Amino acid sequence: MLRGRRFDASRPAVMAIVNRTPDSFFSGNRLADLDTAKRALEDALEAGADIIDIGGVRAGQEGDAVGPIEEIRRVVPFLEWARGVHPGIIVSLDTWRSEVAREAGAAGVDLVNDTWAAADPDLVRVAADLGAGYVVSHTGGLPPRTDPVDVSYGGDPLDVVRDVITTLARGARVAELSGIPRERILVDPTLDFGKTTANSLEVLRHTAELVALGYPVLQAVSRKDFVGETLDLPAEERLEGSLAATAVAAWLGATVFRAHDVRATRRVLDMVASVRGERAPLLALRGVRRPSGENPG
Repeated sequence: MLRGRRFDASRPAVMAIVNRTPDSFFSGNRLADLDTAKRALEDALEAGADIIDIGGVRAGQEGDAVGPIEEIRRVVPFLEWARGVHPGIIVSLDTWRSEVAREAGAAGVDLVNDTWAAADPDLVRVAADLGAGYVVSHTGGLPPRTDPVDVSYGGDPLDVVRDVITTLARGARVAELSGIPRERILVDPTLDFGKTTANSLEVLRHTAELVALGYPVLQAVSRKDFVGETLDLPAEERLEGSLAATAVAAWLGATVFRAHDVRATRRVLDMVASVRGERAPLLALRGVRRPSGENPG
């Protein structure tokens, strides 16, 4: 539960990505310019975003090094603006650094999205001090901004699934012991991070086992490399593959989806929820008798 809102299979959450970086892997989300970032946030809310995830550092090893001072400069003023203009929105901070979270806390961070699996062990405690939720992630033990090379979890394809489940369960327990309420802890298998494309596909198809841990599952599949390699497509052409992966994860019970394409993702999630029988159609007119002369559609 974040800011009084609970997300479940009948109403999965779309987490919109706002990257305050000049070098995001997806060119459509390079929002270093403040005015451009503000428009992107407004567009995301209008398109149906439930959570705004704000980050200041590219995840992968490509691009310039970004220290904590520069990361703070990129995200904190924007967070303050977002909270001032939209005081009721759910704001997520995408960082692995505890000092960045401390500086951002005064702006009212609702969720700390630790995408590098407690590389900074103080981050979870800072999240607890802020009263924020926390995302537990899995990176296979890699340090921040490291791409996987010669990664292996064992000879059995399911070894990566076991490692993800064990790591997420352990991280969620640490978050609880740090003072974060269970209902504010999300688990993210963190596809691509520390994983080959085969690893990510294997973990994705076992989303239901992650759901069985009892925490909301966040799936960040949008335009990632495992989608690109599966279809041999650049980031700009990965929308359909991302939506297909989103639909599978939603069907298997994931409830939060980090996405570049908010409107399309929102529609896919609503449709999946309706097919699952957990969301009523907005209209149910087909087959209903109408007054004479009215077009049945």
